[in-house]
Amino acid sequence: MGCLGVLFNLIWILTGGWVTALGFLVVGVLCYVTIIGIPVGRQAFKMASLTLAPFGKEIVYGGGAPSVAANVVWLLLGGWWSALCYLFEGALYCVTIVGIPFGLQLFKMAKLTLWPFGAVVRSA
Repeated sequence: MGCLGVLFNLIWILTGGWVTALGFLVVGVLCYVTIIGIPVGRQAFKMASLTLAPFGKEIVYGGGAPSVAANVVWLLLGGWWSALCYLFEGALYCVTIVGIPFGLQLFKMAKLTLWPFGAVVRSA
């Protein structure tokens, strides 16, 4: 990741990215406490890592049939709502030229919150 990615991640964190990441972290911890919620907690930790510093990261999808089944349940229980919020916010950011890089990261997060099982967040 270049200097521009580091700068954008720093701006992202300082303007509230850490708050959303902390929220996903808390949800992940609460899900792990219930034992049965561990698969959901893993997805929350994945989203926290992407939300904390999204620039310079990519999402690789895979996982097969078990991941598809889990994603369908996730989608029905609220994944669509989270993704819709990210899409709306990303569209608002993309209204200005300065906001486009941040809007694109929000679109990346929308895709992950829509279909998290079987996805891997990697450094680009």
